[in-house]
Parts: sequence; structure tokens; C-alpha cells
Amino acid sequence: MENQSSFFKDLKVIELASVLAGPSVGQFFAELGAEVIKVENPKTNGDVTRSWKGANENTDDISAYFACINWGKKSLALDITKSEGLEVLYKLVEGADIVITSYKPGDDKKLKVDYASLKHINDDLIYGQITGYGSLAERVGYDAIIQAEVGFMNMNGEEGGEPTKMPVAMMDLLAGHQLKEALLLGYINKLKTGKGSYFQVSLIEAGLASLANQATNYMVAKAEPKRKGSKHPNIAPYGELFKTMDDKQIILAIGSDQQFSKLLSVLDLELKENFSSNVLRVTNRDELYSYLKDSFLRFTSSDLMNSFNEKNIPAGIVNKVSEAIDLYGELIKLESNKLQGLKTFIANSGQLKNSSHILPPPHLGQHTQEILKSLEQKGS
Repeated sequence: MENQSSFFKDLKVIELASVLAGPSVGQFFAELGAEVIKVENPKTNGDVTRSWKGANENTDDISAYFACINWGKKSLALDITKSEGLEVLYKLVEGADIVITSYKPGDDKKLKVDYASLKHINDDLIYGQITGYGSLAERVGYDAIIQAEVGFMNMNGEEGGEPTKMPVAMMDLLAGHQLKEALLLGYINKLKTGKGSYFQVSLIEAGLASLANQATNYMVAKAEPKRKGSKHPNIAPYGELFKTMDDKQIILAIGSDQQFSKLLSVLDLELKENFSSNVLRVTNRDELYSYLKDSFLRFTSSDLMNSFNEKNIPAGIVNKVSEAIDLYGELIKLESNKLQGLKTFIANSGQLKNSSHILPPPHLGQHTQEILKSLEQKGS
């Protein structure tokens, strides 16, 4: 069985990206054993997320935000606006397999790190670029703005309330997943043909591609998605929250008539004709909620969840993040030097043995001398 942390042990990745989307791709390769060198500008104190700290956060240059997506990397402090810095980067690119960037369109060419420039140095290089809008506009892409522009904010929030941004930078993460897939395609092609490739992923397209059924609700059914809180537009009861005797909240995800019938049996309720199909339940959603909510108050959350799990009724308790980490965090925990984090790659198979121990997130420039010395040895 191969250790997950050595799966890409011969792969070298240069990360010229910051914030979340690009670095998430870098950590993915690091978790699978690649050498990932994160190039950071010392004049700007490196990746901007090193300074993104909560009001009461007491950390050094490894902020909690930076730590979420920079495990397993080596930090090289390098000013590539200077010729000597750019020369060092070019030497690294000579022996690299993958380069990840997230520059504003045009900045990569000004800095001479665009695909054409680097391909001239390394012809079989795989180059992955994250932008805000691709060829649509030369604007910087920010997750909150993309959430607003692709419709996520307008759908998200309580009915009658204001549009609401999701509390995680989902557009960044979704774009990161798209780029991972693209780079893996490029790597497969390189193994087959020996040729490199270029991929560009935009936040705006990643967001649009993730609208899924909400997009086709409009495109096929001509129904404009609206804010419904956590309720599902096509299924009921799905997303509704019900309070229990012990003041917990349970969310339901009932997707079939059979599941609904089982739910009624647990709650000791009879089926009403106007709830007998999913279409009727969606149509009579408010009445359905009133019919169910009082029954939940007669049970504790643990009693209900035991019954739901026994009968395979899809339901769950609404946990705080801390409760979720305590319950399930060990499954994907990263731990080093008393610092903890979560993996970005969580697939398991008979061929991959999970490894939860990789390098902790680096301090700015922590590996600069090590990397420069390695380049000197190769050049001698």
C-alpha cells in the first residue's frame, strides 16, 4: 500500500499564488507528497492572508487564515520585480513540473512569469492560472463579489431578508477544485506525450458552473431562484429546521415518499392527502412545517436521531464548527508542532494509505536559504 504523502514525491510545484484559490491547489499537491515551493514577496510581507487575523487572534505570521491552506509547503522569500530574484525563479522553473499563479490579467506578463515566458524556459511545463473573470474582464476577482455577481448571494438568506454571502469563500474553493482537475489532466497528458500544457480557471465560471439545479430551475423551468433560507426549492421537507425538547435543531433532507412515510411513523403522525407526494409537499410547504414542528418538541434530539438513523431517515443536528471538529475532525486532521489543520484531499482507497503528518505552514522565507543552496549545488 502506497503512502499518500509519497504519491507525488517526484513532482515539483512552484506556487506564485496567494489568498485561497491558488494556494488550495498547492496544498493538495503537498498532501500527496509533491515538493511545493511557495514564492512570496518580502516587500509586501508575503501572502496577504498572513495578516488576515480575527479580532482576538494572537498569532505570528502564520495566521489562522494562512494556516488553513498552506500546509506542506516551503516558503521562498523572493522579489521577482528585481532581475536577480527573477533569475532565481527561472532556475526553479527549469526543474519544475507545475506552476500555479493567481495574478491579475496582465500582471503576469509585466512580471515576465506568464505561460509564454516560462514555457520558453521549460517546454514541458504545466501552467495553471486562476483569474477573476478570464477573458471577460481584466478585473481582480474577489470571492464576495463573485458570490454576488453569479447569483449565490441573491439566493442565500432568509425569505424576505437581505442577500447573504456564504461564510466560507466558496468561489475560491470551487475554482481551486476546477484547477486541480485541470492540472491532473495536464499531468496525465504529460505522462502520455511528454508535452506541457496551459490551463486558466476563472472564479466567475467556477461559480456559474456550480449553480447546478438552481441554474436549470431558471434555464429549463423558467423559475427564478429566490431566498428560502435553508429550504430546497424542489424538495420538501428538505432544509427545514425543527427544534427539539432539549433545544437542539434538526435539519431534514427527505427526498422520497418512502422516507417521508418513515418520518411520520417516528413522529407518530398520520399521512394527510395534501402531503402524499413531493409535489404536494413543496406546494403546501408552510402547512407541512406547521404540521411537523410541534411533534419534534415532544422528543429529545438524541432520541430522534437514534430513530432516524435506525430507519435511514436523512436528518442531522445543526452543530457549531467546534462541535463538528470534535465529532469528526480526527478523520482529516493535520497536526505538527502543536498546530492543527484539516486536509484538502480526503479520498481513501486500497492503494493510498492516509498520512496526516506533513510540514506545518511555513513562516515567511523559512526555506529561502535551503532552496538557494540547493540551486547552487545543482549549478555547480
